[in-house]
Amino acid sequence: MILVPILLIIAYLPIEKQILIGTFEVEEGIPMVMLWMDVVFIIASITDKLDGYLARSRNMVTTFGKFLDPLADKILVLVALIILVEFGKLPAWVPAIILAREFLVSGYRLVAVEKGGKVISASFWGKLKTVTQMVAIIFAFVDVHGFGEFLWQGFSYTSFGFVFNVITSVLMLISVVATIFSGYDYLKNGKELFYDEGTSTKEN
Repeated sequence: MILVPILLIIAYLPIEKQILIGTFEVEEGIPMVMLWMDVVFIIASITDKLDGYLARSRNMVTTFGKFLDPLADKILVLVALIILVEFGKLPAWVPAIILAREFLVSGYRLVAVEKGGKVISASFWGKLKTVTQMVAIIFAFVDVHGFGEFLWQGFSYTSFGFVFNVITSVLMLISVVATIFSGYDYLKNGKELFYDEGTSTKEN
């Protein structure tokens, strides 16, 4: 959570220096500001996972931790995606879909708590969403091209920029698909929570 505002501050620093990377045919530059944001995002992602591991392994799980851990993860991802949109690296529909899913799942969890229902554990789609989101964001910060630019920019198929942009774009697309399916899983598996008391599934 502390690193999130640092990520935002770096985004607005007047850093114009670029790191030049040699490709098979051309030289492309990674803006230093993007590299620094990537480093902060990676550190924040590692500490987020490490915190949960240490808490469970040492039996130091707290109510505050249960509240803040998933919240910090979502805020970090959404802030990073919004920064990428502002820098022209990502279309707005990507964070829009992810944000909508998080609101739906958060609403489901509120209903589950109110009705005393069990919280559904993360499915395959949920785990895939988390992994691909993190990796795709890390790649997107240092990708000199925007989402899907390999489709219309006329890159040489042998260039590093082309290959890297393909990997980044595909990972981001997989994360969006996994986001949609994981949200659907949550709502499908917990649909009984939305029935009023005394109303059976058959009656509906």
